[in-house]
Amino acid sequence: MRVYIGLGSNLDDPQQQVRSAIEAIQSISATSLTAASSLYHSPPMGPQDQPDYINAVVAVETELSPHQLLDALQQIEQKHGRIRKRHWGERTLDLDILLYADKVIRDERLTVPHPGIAERAFVIYPLAEIAPSLQIPGLGDLVMLKANCPPEGLQPLENKPS
Repeated sequence: MRVYIGLGSNLDDPQQQVRSAIEAIQSISATSLTAASSLYHSPPMGPQDQPDYINAVVAVETELSPHQLLDALQQIEQKHGRIRKRHWGERTLDLDILLYADKVIRDERLTVPHPGIAERAFVIYPLAEIAPSLQIPGLGDLVMLKANCPPEGLQPLENKPS
């Protein structure tokens, strides 16, 4: 299954946190990285009394179920010192399953497509970089979603993850 994962960090060297997470994602069993966006600098979406974020999106092919992949991503977050202090607050690492093939999933642990995907420039722009012709279940064409989502302070960084 083709899966898109959003990455974000704003604590403890955010660029390194995101790069390290991309490496960790490559080591998930039955999963292979197929694309990684550039890194993006973005203002915080939640409380404004926190540092700006570094964001990226990766594409993987996986044989894992959505919940198995979620478990693996949460283990990576924990290894990076993830502590949930407040809603939309600062974090060393946040990994979100944005899309899992063309599936729509809504249960107590997982919602796919990720809620708010269409309004978040820090997701739409890196996603469009690696999958410009993507169709998002229930939302439509990524090109149109990007056209309706202003960048709002989002800035690509020069260096792309290796």
